Amino acid sequence: MCGLAGEIRFDGERPDIAAVERMTDRLAPRGPDGRGVWSQGPVALGHRRLKIIDLSENGAQPMADPRARITGVFNGCVYNYRELREELRALGHQFFSDSDTEVVLKAYQQWGTDCVQRFYGMFAFAIVELDTGRTVLGRDRLGIKPLYLAQTPDRLRFASSLPALLAAGDVDTSLDPVALHQYFSWHATVAAPHTILNGVRKLPPATVRVVDADGTEHDHLYWQPSYTRRPEHAALSAEDWTDAVLDALRTAVRRRMVADVPVGVLLSGGLDSSLIVALLAEQGQQDLATFSVGFEAEGGEEGDEFHYSDLVARHFDTRHHQLMVPSDRVSGALESAVRAMSEPMMSHDVVAFHLLSEQVAKEVKVVQSGQGADEVFAGYHWYPAMAGAPRQQAAEAYVDTYFDRSHSELAGILQPGFLAERDASADFVRAHMAAPGAETSLDADLRLDTHVMMVDDPVKRVDNMTMDWGLEARVPFLDHELVELAAACPPGLKLADGGKGILKAAGRKVLPAEVVDRPKGYFPVPAIKHMAGPVLQRVRDALTAPEARERGVFRQSYVAELLEAPNAHRTRRGANTLWQVALLEIWLQTHGIR
Repeated sequence: MCGLAGEIRFDGERPDIAAVERMTDRLAPRGPDGRGVWSQGPVALGHRRLKIIDLSENGAQPMADPRARITGVFNGCVYNYRELREELRALGHQFFSDSDTEVVLKAYQQWGTDCVQRFYGMFAFAIVELDTGRTVLGRDRLGIKPLYLAQTPDRLRFASSLPALLAAGDVDTSLDPVALHQYFSWHATVAAPHTILNGVRKLPPATVRVVDADGTEHDHLYWQPSYTRRPEHAALSAEDWTDAVLDALRTAVRRRMVADVPVGVLLSGGLDSSLIVALLAEQGQQDLATFSVGFEAEGGEEGDEFHYSDLVARHFDTRHHQLMVPSDRVSGALESAVRAMSEPMMSHDVVAFHLLSEQVAKEVKVVQSGQGADEVFAGYHWYPAMAGAPRQQAAEAYVDTYFDRSHSELAGILQPGFLAERDASADFVRAHMAAPGAETSLDADLRLDTHVMMVDDPVKRVDNMTMDWGLEARVPFLDHELVELAAACPPGLKLADGGKGILKAAGRKVLPAEVVDRPKGYFPVPAIKHMAGPVLQRVRDALTAPEARERGVFRQSYVAELLEAPNAHRTRRGANTLWQVALLEIWLQTHGIR
């Protein structure tokens, strides 16, 4: 829930309140229910509120604790805030609200930066110590909630979205060659701390950053599962593992029902979202609102999975909502989806999520969603190939299987001034794979996908698209205890049954067989995948615009080749290359970057 912003000065000057207000106003879609700005000394904070917990004004932010001499802003939800509040009360703390934000402040007062270890949830926060001038920034374990940073020698600005930082002004908007390399290697993913812009960085997941009054920074990575087998699991059978995963998912789903408003479910009809519905029904949830989206067929490809979502909705007697989007709406919806992107995201289902979120937000403020299951439980088709590589060859197997293109191929796309000197993406993967703590190649692959690739692709996508309509999406498959359990699970159980074997086994205990044994689906948007008329025209306009030619990122001969045959060029993983190239330029132009 919510959006936060702030500025810290290191040069003795007062913060630019007008800039903080511009950032705060740009975050209005994330928090349509309230606005607040606070400043003292060298720090100013801004906040936009989405009322989910404690709907009274007692939960308004920025929130101050006069006794502790701290002030903070918070985005997200701490699902165990009630239990923590009782623990803190027993330690002598007094509360004036029923909000989780106040629990975060009291927890920081009690335990310092170690407070994050006690939070079960998704969050980003900034806490200012008034007496020391120190500011503490924190982000949840899986990076579900974002935190962007723009720093100069004199000041640090931060916000829940990159466009909010742009609204503040004075941002270096030149393109980062390392980020460009990752974007074109990893299906438009850019790993923290980089963003596509040199002047903007993002706080990595599971990180607490302490910023002292003079600008000195100290980072602490507070969580990273080992991805090894644990002695306490040695005697578990496959059935025992299935039961353990199902129980952990039950807990994760139940935690994410904590709210003072109704909670719905985004129901695609696939295994993951269907499991969420099944477990909520099992726990006695009645009149559960579920939501599905579909698109008109294009190029002979179907654009909906309503057969399966309808089946699940009927089976569990949900209050189901179905949205069918005609192809001629996609090009218009594309513009608003791109405006909502903190970073360029090329996956077709960005538009699907944005359109769906618009409709869902008219009914509920909170939904549960199935993102993350494929990374956590090895559901993608490329995992068996990677798993077969010896551990010492895991990095090269990942490069060969996962990357969209090689470094040499990228040299034929980008102009020399925008191409990183080294194979930055492969170097990143090799360093990550060489880190200790992953037992097998698949363990190393899943560690990289879960803690890097997933954070800045599906997780970011869902946050950006839902929060643009003031809709909070909660992701039970990214419950950190469930992720820890999955990381310890034997690779063979995850790879079984064509991928996600252990999750499918859990599904057979609570779902109709037709849902579990169906072919793997996704959110298809055929009008984009097959470059239907209006979308192709938008792509042509972007790539031939004066600002695109002036920017000069791409080799013009390559762009001409793509436009000559819009559907003929594909990445190694099957994505439309023209769309990947054009989306970057569309995003830059939409956000006024020259």
